[in-house]
Amino acid sequence: MRAKPLDRRVFPVSFAAMSTFRLTSFRTHGRNSFGAVIDAGMVDLGGRLGGRYRSALELIAAGEQGLKDARAAAGTRFADYRLEEIEFLPPVLGPEKIICVGINYPERAEEYKDAPRQKPNYPNLFVRFPDSLVGHGQPVVKPKVSDKFDYEGEIVMVIGREGRNVPRENAREMIWGLTLGNEGSVRDWLRHGSLNVTQGKNFDHSGSLGPWIVPANELNPTLPLHLMTRVNGQVRQDDWTERLTWNFAWLISYITQFTTLKPGDVIFTGTPVGAGGHQTPPQWLKQGDVVEVEVPEIGILRNPVVNEI
Repeated sequence: MRAKPLDRRVFPVSFAAMSTFRLTSFRTHGRNSFGAVIDAGMVDLGGRLGGRYRSALELIAAGEQGLKDARAAAGTRFADYRLEEIEFLPPVLGPEKIICVGINYPERAEEYKDAPRQKPNYPNLFVRFPDSLVGHGQPVVKPKVSDKFDYEGEIVMVIGREGRNVPRENAREMIWGLTLGNEGSVRDWLRHGSLNVTQGKNFDHSGSLGPWIVPANELNPTLPLHLMTRVNGQVRQDDWTERLTWNFAWLISYITQFTTLKPGDVIFTGTPVGAGGHQTPPQWLKQGDVVEVEVPEIGILRNPVVNEI
């Protein structure tokens, strides 16, 4: 069930790493659009680009020309809306694929008593549905059928071009940019199936994506990135991408061996140790909690937790 908005309350946005361009989708005055977040607020690219691009996904699909047009439209540094006037949506609406990678940081397998301790040859992959994700500042919903609602902070790749059987050395060219995700999980429902986790990963509005996408030409995806997750200000997860078992390039090369990646597709790259269900005792999310996922070069994805109505 869809949760009610937070009375137009806007959670603060981190501008510590702000450069000239941050792409996201948003809702204001009853309509959806996409834009660039700047210090002054939101630049409505959907309005300024005169119908050349109808969505962030179409702009991404246009490649370098789309980014060039967006930068030019946002270059005035005058905002069309204050952030208090908009509601953040997931940066890309309607991606064809949302692919998630499980157990991709060292020591993660040891958090599962029934999991093999040796490094597997291939990653665990699963998919999420678009309706399972909300944008920055919007509530993630704890379902009423479970008390085992958990967080998983992740870095998320946004694909910028179509590709199949992509060599690892060419994989970086597939990345349009990076964003952040909270892979909200309902732990007991992950165990309903013996060989899949689909149920526990796809409750409506249980996870989040955002607040925006940083283009890869501003943030080199191959550099070490520091990923942190906080709950109510307390650091719960803290790791670096250089420790990934399967790095971004490896994942793209592997995934494109069995499916064609397309512009706007998103790949959750895995979460570090420290999720609530693996604390002693377990620290499940409850109404009123606030989850923050941060990479300093990207920003902070922040979401409150509410109970399902």
